[in-house]
Parts: sequence; C-alpha cells; structure tokens
Amino acid sequence: MVVKIQTIRDIKLYLREELNGLYPETEIIAFTNLIKTKFRFTKLQMFSFPESPVTGKQAAEIARICMELKTGRPIQYIIGETRFYNCTIKVNSSTLIPRPETEELVDLIIKENRGFTGSLLDIGTGSGAIAIALAINMPGSAVTGTDISDPALDIARENAVLNKASVTFTMSDMLNSGILILPGTDIIVSNPPYVRESEKSRMEKNVLDFEPHSALFVPDAEPLKFYKAILEIAQRILVMHGKIYFEINETLGKEMSDMLASEGYSEIRVINDINGKERFVTGIKND
Repeated sequence: MVVKIQTIRDIKLYLREELNGLYPETEIIAFTNLIKTKFRFTKLQMFSFPESPVTGKQAAEIARICMELKTGRPIQYIIGETRFYNCTIKVNSSTLIPRPETEELVDLIIKENRGFTGSLLDIGTGSGAIAIALAINMPGSAVTGTDISDPALDIARENAVLNKASVTFTMSDMLNSGILILPGTDIIVSNPPYVRESEKSRMEKNVLDFEPHSALFVPDAEPLKFYKAILEIAQRILVMHGKIYFEINETLGKEMSDMLASEGYSEIRVINDINGKERFVTGIKND
C-alpha cells in the first residue's frame, strides 16, 4: 500500500512505510512527533482530530524530510530544530544536538538551586540549550554562555530570542583561561567534549558523519583536558562555596571525582543518568 499524506494520521503511516528497516519503530515515532511539532500541530489536533488535513506544501516537505532521513542525516539537522527541556532549540552543523542526558543535568541544577539569584556560567554553550533552559527556569539568575565558535554563538543568540530567555553569550576559548574574566560566578556548568577517540567505533554513524567532531572528541591521552581547563577558570572566578556541575564520560567518574577533590572541592558526587551510567559530577568549591 502506498500511503499518501493527506491527514495528520498519515504522517506516521508514511514514515513507517518509507523507513521500515532503516530505523526502529521507536525512532520513527520520534521523527513523527518532531515533524508534527515543526508544523505546529497542536496536541488537540494530534490526539483528538488526527483526520485534520495536511496541506500539499506540508506533505511535500515531509516527503523531502523522509528522503534526507534515508541518508542517515539526523532529523534535528533536517528540520533545523529540536526540543530541549520544553524549549525549542535551533541546531545546525555547527552545534551538537542536545541529548536527553543533558536535560537530566539541567533538571538536577534547577532542583538543587530553587530560588537561586546569583550568576551562572555555561562553558562551551554550543546551541545555548543549557543556558537558555536554566535562565527560563531559574528566573532570578544572571546567565552567561561562552563558546569558541562564532557560528554556534549566532545560533545560541537566536535561540535565546526564540525562547524569550535573558542570556548573555560571549566568545571564549576554555583552553585559554586568560580570555574569560567573569569574577563572582556562583555556579559553573559545562558539557565539554568527552568522548575519547578510541570510542569512535562504538558511536552511531549518523553522529560521526554529521555532528561536529570538535564538540565531541578528546585525545585518549588527555580525556580530561577540558575539565582541567575549566577548573583552572573556576579557581579564579567561582566564588567560595560556589558550585560546579559537569556532564562526563561514563567511564571516568572516579577520575573526575579525584580531580575535583585535588582542587579543593567538597561534597563531591558522581551521579548516574536515567540509564544507570555515571554521567554527572558536582562539587562545592572550598579554597
């Protein structure tokens, strides 16, 4: 049966027919939801009125998206946006696609800092997803996001406007700590590159082929290079008893914990993500 896209219900049927064998059913459902979000179909339309019509222009765009999905290109890059912690985040080839694990990091920070009114710095902000979600959900905070990439910062600023978030974005190289002068920071958060080069063989092809490697990979000989650089920055700008939050490589929890301890942090915790992997580390600066 050849499915023609005439109604909202037909979108999933069409994608399932075209992508069967290329993607698991769970991913096809996720694609369907993202496409429906892109066309701003309401939940009422999707669930109560699935026979609502799809225009010819929308049907043609869905067919184009499907063709690109067959090449392995991530749907978030194809449609130019994704959802992250109830925010719409534009992405392109200059930015990583925000992961569910990173939403967990944001959720952790929000829950542990209710009523926070200080300054918060997101180092290596990329699309700005972390900074924007924190600014919206911690409205008393002054949030800054930094990145070395001009194209990424352009997207981050666009995302802040799109989500009506008050965030300052600025260029800075985390490996050159002399550039970043933001004294009096209360919370630092970062999700820097942490996948070792030797782990590439275990990564999905669509990630390797399409996402920016500079935002993903670190040399095997220096897997913690970015964390060390950030801790050097924190030594100068993080206030006494300020907090630091990292997303980390699941295999390096102990090394990260030891490094924070050696830098004078206390109340250090290595926290598992929803899949039971050691994904986050946090601590409080004491000296």
